[in-house]
Amino acid sequence: MAGREQEFDEFAYAAWPKLHRSAYLLTGDHHLAEDLAQTALERTYAKWRTVRSGDALAYCRRVLVNLNVDRIRRRRFFEIGGGALGHADPGAADPRPDDRDQIVRLLAQLTERERRVVVLRHYYDLSEANVARELGIAPGTVKSTLARALAKLRVCGDTPVEEEMYR
Repeated sequence: MAGREQEFDEFAYAAWPKLHRSAYLLTGDHHLAEDLAQTALERTYAKWRTVRSGDALAYCRRVLVNLNVDRIRRRRFFEIGGGALGHADPGAADPRPDDRDQIVRLLAQLTERERRVVVLRHYYDLSEANVARELGIAPGTVKSTLARALAKLRVCGDTPVEEEMYR
């Protein structure tokens, strides 16, 4: 049992910055992102015996995206990130604060599906086929959604958003 817990602790420590950052990109709220990332790790731990034999990060990322979808379906009011844009994730190598704020503001203008596709494709650098598999949609849907989202981002911003998301 101790070996299992240590193995998960090492995974969680290594995965936390990326999970928290992607949750922040999905929600635009620092505190909500932290809650989603913690819950995703909690659910991954509950299934650790079966998850650790596969790709644990992919499983945890899928849980994170699904938690966000569930959160959006349940909400009855519009959530505003408060001071979330002023907070930085100390564990992640983020772009400059101004760039990070712009990225979050631009992503907030996308639909939920567009935001999920952009984050999985460009932040996690997944292939279109992997994004389709994780979201349970057709690869053609990923392509068209991504094209539509990037067109919106090009109209909204002056800077190359895709390059900033890789940081």
